[in-house]
Amino acid sequence: MRTWPLPALLTWSLAWGLALALRAVQAPLWAVLMLPTALGVCATWLPFVASTTWRRVFVAAGFPLSVLALGQGTGLPAWLWLAPLALLLLAYPVHAWRDAPVFPTPRGALRELPLHAPLLAQGETPVQILDAGCGMGDAMVELHAAYPQARVHGIEWSWLWRIVAGLRCPWARVQQGDMWAQSWAGFDLVYLFQRPETMPRALEKAQREMQPGSWLVSLEFEARDAAGVSLKPHACLQAGGGRPIWVYRIVSHGTGRPTTL
Repeated sequence: MRTWPLPALLTWSLAWGLALALRAVQAPLWAVLMLPTALGVCATWLPFVASTTWRRVFVAAGFPLSVLALGQGTGLPAWLWLAPLALLLLAYPVHAWRDAPVFPTPRGALRELPLHAPLLAQGETPVQILDAGCGMGDAMVELHAAYPQARVHGIEWSWLWRIVAGLRCPWARVQQGDMWAQSWAGFDLVYLFQRPETMPRALEKAQREMQPGSWLVSLEFEARDAAGVSLKPHACLQAGGGRPIWVYRIVSHGTGRPTTL
């Protein structure tokens, strides 16, 4: 599957190409507007273009919204279309296209997590939790509620979401940066929401950097190795909407094949 949102951009470009071609042959206005819109709608049912409901909405709405923003019959200035595009790039920079889009952890989804992944402080050192790719901070709110005595950290590539998360979670340490470049060593629990194709990378990183006895928690997707083999979870919880939360315990440390209890 091509990196999102590249399929959306390609679909919008094809829709505009069709619109310009129809306009060049002096097709009626309804055809210039309706046929490219229909092309975008039909493209949403291709799995490599849009795999979720929200992505289908974005792809299908891209061409008609751009027509409106470019002032076709509305009197709006053409530059107005650049404003939402700039906001999209600020919230979802190109560097992060290979990671999962912002998706809030459902409220109360991690309430039972301490029953399956207990975290005990060592002496005076507080438990350390990382939300890798924290977005707007929804998961940090849930992690703080589940482990009130823990020190919660968040890392997010988008400056916009980092600021939002920092304002929502003043008790957490939130930084802007690359979750893949930051070391996960020293964290007792790492929580993430990734794509299926990046889970082998996350699993390898956890196995290489995290200490035995620490926890890896994944929203939605199972931990699989590079060969696609799914590892046995320690527990599987159910979040809102029936989304699974996979809980894994790291029991070995090194560069070998990851293992879990």
